[in-house]
Amino acid sequence: FGVFKPKQGPPRVGVAIGEYVLDLSILEELGFFRSPEFQGQQVFSQDSLNAFLALGRPAWRKAREVIQNLLSSETATLRDDARLRARVFHARKNVAMQLPARVGNYTDFYSSYHHAHNVGTMLRGPENALMPNWKWLPVAYHGRASSIVVSGTDVRRPNGQIKAPDTSAPVFGPTKSLDYELEMAFLIGPGNSLGQPVSIDRAIDHIFGFILMNDWSARDVQAWEYQPLGPFLAKNFCTSVSPWVVTMEALEPFRKLLPPQDPKPLPYLRQNEDLTFDIHLEAHLKTSSMDAPHIITETNFQNLYWSVAQQLAHHTINGCNLQPGDLLASGTISGPTEESRGCMLELTWRGANPLKLPNGEARKWLEDGDTLTITGWCEGNGYRVGFGEVSGRVLPSMPAVNGRKSCKP
Repeated sequence: FGVFKPKQGPPRVGVAIGEYVLDLSILEELGFFRSPEFQGQQVFSQDSLNAFLALGRPAWRKAREVIQNLLSSETATLRDDARLRARVFHARKNVAMQLPARVGNYTDFYSSYHHAHNVGTMLRGPENALMPNWKWLPVAYHGRASSIVVSGTDVRRPNGQIKAPDTSAPVFGPTKSLDYELEMAFLIGPGNSLGQPVSIDRAIDHIFGFILMNDWSARDVQAWEYQPLGPFLAKNFCTSVSPWVVTMEALEPFRKLLPPQDPKPLPYLRQNEDLTFDIHLEAHLKTSSMDAPHIITETNFQNLYWSVAQQLAHHTINGCNLQPGDLLASGTISGPTEESRGCMLELTWRGANPLKLPNGEARKWLEDGDTLTITGWCEGNGYRVGFGEVSGRVLPSMPAVNGRKSCKP
């Protein structure tokens, strides 16, 4: 599911079918979504998925059922009506994709053991790599929803305060350590009322589906600002997401058991047969002088230590209310091998081992003109469920005057 704008008309909700988008707003107008699950609402003629998300799993399943039936070769509705097909199918190359939801709140977790261990090793050594709380709770920070952008949006190199280890005072200027973070995120459905936690056994009922995400990061800004309250300007300048949401139902064939956790989590984070998913993930880097992108990360969603159910249950255990369209992200997904590291910080070990590219260039961090693309898919028996891509090109920083960004374009 996603939100697209055709050449003529306002944005609306559609489903990706190969090289086409199926226009659900027209099918809705024709009465195909009038069953009780939709509560009489027109959810597919809107410019976000939020109203659809709020209806919950019964409506999500019914919509999937209706769409699958209409697309069946045994159903005459679309098969035998060329005029209707012309109305409801748009070539993907002719539409503009938009953010799938109005994100009211955005939380980013830190749930990959290998990522946390690698970063901790850089900062504190391998014997103290993980903070004492890391294996007891899903660590997270609250991100900035207003700077979430859809794939294809350029990313401006941010300015900020930077302090070198051998200096007594910080300086202001463009980050010299711009990084990507390969992540996935899920969209919240109905949500919960303030003061009413969601139990881990019901957490999945509130998860609509998954998207790809790049949590752009300015590592030198982050190093100076993050204590004691965590990331701020180092991450709130831009977060890129893919436009297509892959639902939980579509991922069911790729469901895997979450590996045992040691120590055993507290009771509110325990669930029999907790789940994860077999999702192959890649990051591709293309510099301005390269003809084709080069794979720099290959990892898998299964490399997350904490499950999405645990993330959601922990997020709400104090009564925090989640709302339709809220975005909860995984954190950088790194694996045990060098090629499965999900950011430049790890791939180059904080710049000490520059990444060598096929055209002879090297990268410690992302440079102006670089394009970073994240892709993902699940491989079935003779078929593939794809997540599309999330991509962004790095632009130079805005000029700064007296320590402030200029307002000039």
